Amino acid sequence: MSTDNPASLLRLHPTDDVAVARSAITAGSVLAGPDGSLDAIDDIPAGHKIATRAVAAGAPVRKYGQVIGVATTAIAVGQHVHVHNLDMGDSHPAHGVGRAYVPTTPVPEPASFEGYVRSDGSVGTRNFVGVISSVNCSATVCKAIEKAFSGDAMTEWPGVDGVVAITHGGGCGMSGSGEGIALLRRTLRGYAAHPNFAAVLVIGLGCEVNQVDTLAEPLGAGSGRVRTMTIQDAGGTREAIAEGSAIVRELLTLANGARREKVSASRLIVGLQCGGSDGYSGISANPALGAAVDLLVRHGGTAVLSETPEIYGAEHLLTARAARPEIAERLMQRLRWWEDYTGKNGGDMNNNPSPGNKAGGITTILEKSLGAVAKGGNSGLMDVVEYAEPVTTHGLVFMDTPGYDPVSATGQVAGGANLICFTTGRGSTYGCKPTPSIKLATNSEMFARMRLDMDFNAGEIIDGSTSVAEAGERLFELILATASGRRSLSEQHDLGNNEFVPWQLGAVM
Repeated sequence: MSTDNPASLLRLHPTDDVAVARSAITAGSVLAGPDGSLDAIDDIPAGHKIATRAVAAGAPVRKYGQVIGVATTAIAVGQHVHVHNLDMGDSHPAHGVGRAYVPTTPVPEPASFEGYVRSDGSVGTRNFVGVISSVNCSATVCKAIEKAFSGDAMTEWPGVDGVVAITHGGGCGMSGSGEGIALLRRTLRGYAAHPNFAAVLVIGLGCEVNQVDTLAEPLGAGSGRVRTMTIQDAGGTREAIAEGSAIVRELLTLANGARREKVSASRLIVGLQCGGSDGYSGISANPALGAAVDLLVRHGGTAVLSETPEIYGAEHLLTARAARPEIAERLMQRLRWWEDYTGKNGGDMNNNPSPGNKAGGITTILEKSLGAVAKGGNSGLMDVVEYAEPVTTHGLVFMDTPGYDPVSATGQVAGGANLICFTTGRGSTYGCKPTPSIKLATNSEMFARMRLDMDFNAGEIIDGSTSVAEAGERLFELILATASGRRSLSEQHDLGNNEFVPWQLGAVM
């Protein structure tokens, strides 16, 4: 991405028909455009698009050097380009599978961080004890046990980051076989086995479809690290809270013995998320994260790009980087599944930009996707996995997830992500226990306004005070520091206790 930066406008590619307003523009202003001066016909909010070239009705409109939609009316130079005169149209990008794939050149000496090496060889960035519900019916008990170990109650175990209840709204009222229950179990098992949990207690009601024994058996239940119980066998709610609390005390003693040790950055699996995106997301925070991802991959680590509906229209940029043709085909299979899925449910793939996205300057899913894909940097696409599947391949991996951030991040953590990087333009406050969540602001105004939530200001790229490459290097250092124990702002404020939202598929019965 090349950027022409006159004082008020940002043009991202020489072929673009629009530029992005660096700050709010008043109608009648004379601007230094990339192709000469132009008069602003309309008021242009910060982050929104202004036409730098005339576009005929029905003609494509380009941003990032790519088509983001078609003009629904004739657009004059200086006009505001948004939902009133731009629509998605048909998306048929040309695919050149593998044409842009370049093998990663590893660094001679990989960076390191201080992590928790578990008995199975996996590495955690945090040291929690988990209390996991098999069904919604045991969620209250799990939350009560979590509460019993909050605040000063943890002083006996200074080496443990806390107790986290993983609760959800499913586990019963569903078929005992098929896609829905398989997906839920895979997600719960991914959390139970996650290296950021030193040990877990799995609690059921006793009569649910998602039986505790079936859920926990592949995890080595009874091994000491994974314990199980049911409310009915305990004798009721109060009895289950007391019994569960006693078990958690034992698990905390086990967890308190864990110590950080130096490990290679190759043991990092970073989930890439964007939420509350705006017109700057694809210009600042997402490219900065992409630059950090390229560094992480060169150091042997893994990054997980997700949110399948939010790469729609930009998938050709990923298939071009596929290491093998079958990887590209797996990605296209998932996109075809999503087209069918949304159609069956009376939706379409262009209903994704939210009201907040549109207020921030994003018009179509094509535009949003082109900006979102930037989180993946320029590294080769090495694998495509389904929701909550274990991520075992190093490099850039794509996981099929919905675009809804909590559901998407839940799948990434279940797949093994031990750190989350979350870009936001409108101001998402997403925490993600047991995995730390680093929040990246796309613009300096929001960073200042939400200073207690934002960990990194990529808005300096918009301001012109730093480059994408420089921001990526600083972000990579922050990733290593956070993985080593530096607390994110969401952790400092104890956020992230309610963000486990598994993808629900199948009939509710």
